[in-house]
Amino acid sequence: MTIHKEGYTSIALCILFIFVLNAFIQFYFPDAFVIKWIVYIFSVLLFVIILQFFRSPGLTISSDETQVLCPADGKVVVIEETEETEFLKDKRIQISVFMSPVNVHVNRNPISGVVKYFKYHPGKYLVAWHPKSSTENERTTVVTENSAGVQILFRQIAGALARRIVWYVKEGDVVEQGQQFGFIKFGSRVDLFLPLGTKINVSLNEVVKGGRTVLAELVTNTNTKEEIIAEDFAPVEQKNLPLVEEHGKPTLVIEHDVPKPKKTVKKTSTTAKSTPATTDKKRNGKTTGDN
Repeated sequence: MTIHKEGYTSIALCILFIFVLNAFIQFYFPDAFVIKWIVYIFSVLLFVIILQFFRSPGLTISSDETQVLCPADGKVVVIEETEETEFLKDKRIQISVFMSPVNVHVNRNPISGVVKYFKYHPGKYLVAWHPKSSTENERTTVVTENSAGVQILFRQIAGALARRIVWYVKEGDVVEQGQQFGFIKFGSRVDLFLPLGTKINVSLNEVVKGGRTVLAELVTNTNTKEEIIAEDFAPVEQKNLPLVEEHGKPTLVIEHDVPKPKKTVKKTSTTAKSTPATTDKKRNGKTTGDN
Protein backbone atom coordinates (compact mmCIF):
# COMPACT_ATOMS: atom_id res chain seq x y z
CA MET A 1 0.00 0.00 0.00
CA THR A 2 1.39 3.38 -1.04
CA ILE A 3 0.17 6.98 -1.23
CA HIS A 4 -0.92 8.13 -4.67
CA LYS A 5 1.03 11.02 -6.17
CA GLU A 6 -2.18 13.04 -6.53
CA GLY A 7 -2.44 13.16 -2.74
CA TYR A 8 0.88 14.76 -1.90
CA THR A 9 -0.40 18.35 -2.06
CA SER A 10 -3.67 17.59 -0.27
CA ILE A 11 -1.90 15.73 2.55
CA ALA A 12 0.58 18.60 2.98
CA LEU A 13 -2.26 21.13 3.20
CA CYS A 14 -4.08 18.91 5.69
CA ILE A 15 -1.00 18.74 7.95
CA LEU A 16 -0.58 22.51 7.73
CA PHE A 17 -4.25 23.06 8.66
CA ILE A 18 -4.01 20.68 11.64
CA PHE A 19 -0.84 22.40 12.87
CA VAL A 20 -2.38 25.88 12.67
CA LEU A 21 -5.63 24.74 14.35
CA ASN A 22 -3.84 23.09 17.27
CA ALA A 23 -1.48 26.05 17.71
CA PHE A 24 -4.45 28.40 17.81
CA ILE A 25 -6.21 26.34 20.50
CA GLN A 26 -3.03 25.97 22.52
CA PHE A 27 -2.30 29.70 22.42
CA TYR A 28 -5.77 31.12 23.09
CA PHE A 29 -7.29 28.32 25.22
CA PRO A 30 -4.39 26.84 27.20
CA ASP A 31 -6.62 25.63 30.05
CA ALA A 32 -9.59 24.38 27.99
CA PHE A 33 -8.79 20.66 28.19
CA VAL A 34 -12.13 19.53 26.77
CA ILE A 35 -11.78 21.77 23.71
CA LYS A 36 -8.21 20.60 23.27
CA TRP A 37 -9.18 16.93 23.25
CA ILE A 38 -12.01 17.57 20.82
CA VAL A 39 -9.56 19.31 18.47
CA TYR A 40 -7.01 16.51 18.88
CA ILE A 41 -9.55 13.83 18.00
CA PHE A 42 -10.82 15.87 15.06
CA SER A 43 -7.25 16.37 13.79
CA VAL A 44 -6.45 12.66 13.92
CA LEU A 45 -9.67 11.68 12.16
CA LEU A 46 -9.17 14.30 9.44
CA PHE A 47 -5.62 13.16 8.78
CA VAL A 48 -6.62 9.47 8.62
CA ILE A 49 -9.50 10.22 6.22
CA ILE A 50 -7.30 12.24 3.87
CA LEU A 51 -4.53 9.65 4.05
CA GLN A 52 -6.78 6.67 3.30
CA PHE A 53 -8.49 8.53 0.47
CA PHE A 54 -5.21 8.78 -1.45
CA ARG A 55 -4.04 5.23 -0.78
CA SER A 56 -2.98 3.26 -3.81
CA PRO A 57 -2.87 -0.54 -3.35
CA GLY A 58 -0.40 -2.49 -5.45
CA LEU A 59 -2.03 -5.07 -7.72
CA THR A 60 -0.78 -7.92 -9.88
CA ILE A 61 -3.12 -8.19 -12.87
CA SER A 62 -3.20 -10.88 -15.56
CA SER A 63 -4.52 -9.44 -18.81
CA ASP A 64 -7.46 -11.23 -20.43
CA GLU A 65 -9.11 -9.83 -23.56
CA THR A 66 -12.38 -11.63 -22.87
CA GLN A 67 -12.83 -9.86 -19.51
CA VAL A 68 -13.79 -6.31 -18.52
CA LEU A 69 -12.19 -5.26 -15.22
CA CYS A 70 -13.82 -2.84 -12.82
CA PRO A 71 -12.21 0.61 -13.29
CA ALA A 72 -12.57 1.73 -9.63
CA ASP A 73 -13.57 0.73 -6.11
CA GLY A 74 -17.20 1.38 -5.20
CA LYS A 75 -20.75 0.13 -5.58
CA VAL A 76 -22.70 -0.74 -8.73
CA VAL A 77 -25.59 1.73 -9.02
CA VAL A 78 -26.70 1.27 -12.66
CA ILE A 79 -27.04 -1.75 -14.98
CA GLU A 80 -29.25 -0.97 -17.97
CA GLU A 81 -29.51 -0.89 -21.75
CA THR A 82 -29.16 2.64 -23.06
CA GLU A 83 -28.24 4.70 -26.11
CA GLU A 84 -24.68 6.04 -26.24
CA THR A 85 -24.84 9.28 -28.23
CA GLU A 86 -21.38 10.83 -27.94
CA PHE A 87 -19.14 8.47 -29.91
CA LEU A 88 -20.49 4.94 -30.40
CA LYS A 89 -23.94 6.11 -31.56
CA ASP A 90 -25.68 2.82 -30.79
CA LYS A 91 -27.30 0.83 -28.01
CA ARG A 92 -25.04 -0.37 -25.20
CA ILE A 93 -25.18 -1.91 -21.74
CA GLN A 94 -24.31 0.75 -19.18
CA ILE A 95 -22.68 -0.16 -15.86
CA SER A 96 -22.07 2.66 -13.37
CA VAL A 97 -19.87 2.43 -10.27
CA PHE A 98 -20.27 5.03 -7.50
CA MET A 99 -17.20 5.86 -5.41
CA SER A 100 -17.74 7.26 -1.92
CA PRO A 101 -15.08 9.39 -0.15
CA VAL A 102 -13.83 6.30 1.73
CA ASN A 103 -13.10 4.32 -1.46
CA VAL A 104 -9.82 4.14 -3.35
CA HIS A 105 -10.17 6.68 -6.16
CA VAL A 106 -7.57 5.30 -8.56
CA ASN A 107 -9.11 4.67 -12.01
CA ARG A 108 -7.86 1.68 -14.03
CA ASN A 109 -8.23 0.63 -17.67
CA PRO A 110 -10.99 -1.99 -18.01
CA ILE A 111 -9.38 -3.54 -21.12
CA SER A 112 -6.10 -3.48 -23.02
CA GLY A 113 -5.90 -1.79 -26.41
CA VAL A 114 -5.52 1.51 -28.22
CA VAL A 115 -7.23 4.75 -27.12
CA LYS A 116 -9.38 5.70 -30.12
CA TYR A 117 -11.12 8.71 -28.57
CA PHE A 118 -10.64 11.06 -25.64
CA LYS A 119 -12.47 14.24 -24.66
CA TYR A 120 -12.80 16.39 -21.54
CA HIS A 121 -16.22 17.96 -20.84
CA PRO A 122 -16.60 20.84 -18.36
CA GLY A 123 -19.95 20.76 -16.58
CA LYS A 124 -21.99 20.80 -13.39
CA TYR A 125 -21.33 19.15 -10.03
CA LEU A 126 -24.51 17.21 -9.34
CA VAL A 127 -24.33 14.36 -6.83
CA ALA A 128 -22.67 11.40 -8.54
CA TRP A 129 -25.72 9.11 -8.29
CA HIS A 130 -27.98 11.64 -10.05
CA PRO A 131 -29.27 10.20 -13.40
CA LYS A 132 -28.15 13.32 -15.31
CA SER A 133 -24.64 13.37 -13.85
CA SER A 134 -23.45 11.10 -16.70
CA THR A 135 -24.25 13.77 -19.30
CA GLU A 136 -24.24 17.10 -17.42
CA ASN A 137 -21.42 16.88 -14.85
CA GLU A 138 -17.77 17.60 -15.46
CA ARG A 139 -16.41 14.42 -17.04
CA THR A 140 -13.97 12.75 -19.41
CA THR A 141 -14.81 10.21 -22.10
CA VAL A 142 -12.36 7.49 -23.18
CA VAL A 143 -12.85 4.85 -25.88
CA THR A 144 -10.42 1.91 -25.99
CA GLU A 145 -10.39 -0.70 -28.76
CA ASN A 146 -8.86 -4.14 -28.16
CA SER A 147 -7.09 -6.34 -30.71
CA ALA A 148 -10.39 -8.02 -31.65
CA GLY A 149 -11.88 -4.65 -32.66
CA VAL A 150 -14.24 -4.41 -29.65
CA GLN A 151 -14.66 -0.84 -28.38
CA ILE A 152 -15.39 0.01 -24.75
CA LEU A 153 -16.40 3.54 -23.74
CA PHE A 154 -15.92 4.68 -20.13
CA ARG A 155 -16.27 8.00 -18.33
CA GLN A 156 -14.86 9.68 -15.24
CA ILE A 157 -17.64 11.78 -13.71
CA ALA A 158 -17.12 14.44 -11.06
CA GLY A 159 -19.56 14.58 -8.13
CA ALA A 160 -20.70 17.18 -5.60
CA LEU A 161 -17.41 16.89 -3.69
CA ALA A 162 -15.13 15.78 -6.51
CA ARG A 163 -14.01 19.00 -8.14
CA ARG A 164 -10.95 17.72 -9.92
CA ILE A 165 -10.60 14.95 -12.50
CA VAL A 166 -7.12 13.78 -13.44
CA TRP A 167 -6.32 11.67 -16.51
CA TYR A 168 -3.12 10.16 -17.92
CA VAL A 169 -4.21 9.04 -21.42
CA LYS A 170 -4.68 10.60 -24.82
CA GLU A 171 -5.76 9.45 -28.28
CA GLY A 172 -3.37 6.94 -29.83
CA ASP A 173 -1.96 5.65 -26.54
CA VAL A 174 -1.52 1.89 -26.13
CA VAL A 175 -2.84 0.96 -22.68
CA GLU A 176 -2.78 -2.19 -20.59
CA GLN A 177 -5.65 -3.72 -18.66
CA GLY A 178 -5.54 -2.68 -15.00
CA GLN A 179 -3.09 0.16 -15.65
CA GLN A 180 -3.98 3.53 -14.06
CA PHE A 181 -5.62 5.94 -16.49
CA GLY A 182 -6.75 8.62 -14.03
CA PHE A 183 -7.83 9.74 -10.58
CA ILE A 184 -10.88 11.59 -9.21
CA LYS A 185 -10.76 13.46 -5.90
CA PHE A 186 -13.39 13.16 -3.15
CA GLY A 187 -16.41 11.20 -4.36
CA SER A 188 -17.27 10.44 -7.96
CA ARG A 189 -18.59 7.92 -10.48
CA VAL A 190 -17.37 5.87 -13.45
CA ASP A 191 -19.64 4.72 -16.30
CA LEU A 192 -18.88 1.91 -18.76
CA PHE A 193 -20.71 1.23 -22.03
CA LEU A 194 -20.40 -2.39 -23.19
CA PRO A 195 -21.58 -4.10 -26.41
CA LEU A 196 -25.00 -5.75 -26.37
CA GLY A 197 -24.71 -9.46 -25.65
CA THR A 198 -21.90 -8.98 -23.13
CA LYS A 199 -22.21 -11.32 -20.13
CA ILE A 200 -22.63 -9.22 -16.97
CA ASN A 201 -21.07 -10.75 -13.84
CA VAL A 202 -22.26 -8.21 -11.24
CA SER A 203 -25.60 -7.07 -9.85
CA LEU A 204 -27.05 -3.81 -8.54
CA ASN A 205 -25.67 -2.57 -5.19
CA GLU A 206 -22.79 -5.03 -5.34
CA VAL A 207 -19.50 -3.78 -3.86
CA VAL A 208 -16.71 -4.01 -6.45
CA LYS A 209 -12.94 -3.51 -6.45
CA GLY A 210 -10.99 -1.66 -9.11
CA GLY A 211 -8.63 -3.87 -11.10
CA ARG A 212 -9.85 -7.00 -9.30
CA THR A 213 -13.57 -7.46 -9.92
CA VAL A 214 -14.48 -8.81 -13.38
CA LEU A 215 -17.54 -6.78 -14.32
CA ALA A 216 -18.32 -8.59 -17.57
CA GLU A 217 -17.14 -11.04 -20.22
CA LEU A 218 -17.04 -10.00 -23.86
CA VAL A 219 -18.46 -12.07 -26.70
CA THR A 220 -15.55 -13.53 -28.66
CA ASN A 221 -17.48 -14.04 -31.94
CA THR A 222 -16.95 -10.86 -33.95
CA ASN A 223 -18.87 -11.97 -37.08
CA THR A 224 -21.47 -9.57 -38.36
CA LYS A 225 -25.15 -10.46 -38.46
CA GLU A 226 -25.04 -10.94 -42.25
CA GLU A 227 -22.04 -13.28 -41.97
CA ILE A 228 -23.78 -15.40 -39.34
CA ILE A 229 -26.92 -15.73 -41.50
CA ALA A 230 -24.79 -16.68 -44.53
CA GLU A 231 -23.06 -19.39 -42.50
CA ASP A 232 -26.36 -20.79 -41.25
CA PHE A 233 -27.82 -21.13 -44.76
CA ALA A 234 -24.67 -22.18 -46.62
CA PRO A 235 -25.19 -25.19 -48.98
CA VAL A 236 -23.99 -28.51 -47.63
CA GLU A 237 -22.38 -31.01 -50.01
CA GLN A 238 -23.63 -34.05 -48.12
CA LYS A 239 -26.58 -34.43 -45.76
CA ASN A 240 -27.67 -37.35 -43.62
CA LEU A 241 -31.45 -37.55 -43.80
CA PRO A 242 -33.42 -40.02 -41.68
CA LEU A 243 -36.18 -41.65 -43.76
CA VAL A 244 -38.81 -44.31 -43.07
CA GLU A 245 -39.40 -47.21 -45.44
CA GLU A 246 -42.77 -48.71 -46.30
CA HIS A 247 -42.41 -51.33 -43.55
CA GLY A 248 -41.87 -48.66 -40.94
CA LYS A 249 -38.20 -49.42 -40.35
CA PRO A 250 -35.99 -46.31 -40.16
CA THR A 251 -33.09 -46.17 -42.54
CA LEU A 252 -30.31 -43.69 -43.09
CA VAL A 253 -29.90 -42.38 -46.59
CA ILE A 254 -26.87 -40.33 -47.61
CA GLU A 255 -27.94 -37.76 -50.14
CA HIS A 256 -25.34 -37.01 -52.81
CA ASP A 257 -25.10 -35.96 -56.41
CA VAL A 258 -26.23 -38.71 -58.81
CA PRO A 259 -24.11 -39.00 -61.98
CA LYS A 260 -26.00 -38.33 -65.16
CA PRO A 261 -26.68 -41.48 -67.28
CA LYS A 262 -24.71 -41.84 -70.48
CA LYS A 263 -26.60 -41.50 -73.73
CA THR A 264 -26.97 -44.79 -75.63
CA VAL A 265 -27.06 -44.94 -79.42
CA LYS A 266 -29.32 -47.55 -81.02
CA LYS A 267 -27.59 -49.70 -83.61
CA THR A 268 -29.52 -50.53 -86.76
CA SER A 269 -29.02 -54.04 -88.24
CA THR A 270 -27.59 -54.17 -91.77
CA THR A 271 -28.78 -57.75 -92.47
CA ALA A 272 -31.83 -58.18 -94.65
CA LYS A 273 -34.96 -59.34 -93.02
CA SER A 274 -36.07 -62.87 -93.97
CA THR A 275 -39.18 -63.21 -96.06
CA PRO A 276 -41.99 -65.46 -94.94
CA ALA A 277 -41.35 -67.87 -97.84
CA THR A 278 -37.75 -68.29 -96.96
CA THR A 279 -38.66 -68.92 -93.37
CA ASP A 280 -41.04 -71.69 -94.36
CA LYS A 281 -38.43 -73.40 -96.49
CA LYS A 282 -35.94 -73.35 -93.66
CA ARG A 283 -38.47 -75.00 -91.42
CA ASN A 284 -38.88 -77.83 -93.98
CA GLY A 285 -35.11 -78.17 -94.31
CA LYS A 286 -35.26 -77.24 -97.97
CA THR A 287 -34.18 -74.39 -100.11
CA THR A 288 -35.15 -73.50 -103.60
CA GLY A 289 -31.95 -75.06 -104.89
CA ASP A 290 -32.91 -78.59 -103.62
CA ASN A 291 -35.43 -79.03 -106.33
